[in-house]
Amino acid sequence: MRGSTKSVGICVLFVVIGAVLGGILGELMKEITALNGIVPYLVQTYPILDLSPVHINLYVIQLSFGLIFAPNLMSIFGVLLAVFLFRKY
Repeated sequence: MRGSTKSVGICVLFVVIGAVLGGILGELMKEITALNGIVPYLVQTYPILDLSPVHINLYVIQLSFGLIFAPNLMSIFGVLLAVFLFRKY
């Protein structure tokens, strides 16, 4: 049972890192002039979840919580590659 929990945690880590690296790669691809025709489709974000910020004033500290999940196509490719690499190794 303990091994499966570790496996799930590492899989989630792979997915998050794959999404971040895919998004960064997409942003870096914007600078390549040879890919001007396809890059806008790869880096366009698609908002899936948008929770507006909630502000809490506790008079000593102010907290603000919000969440936006808007992946682009390159980050989705990064997630798919990360899952493939996780399953292979």
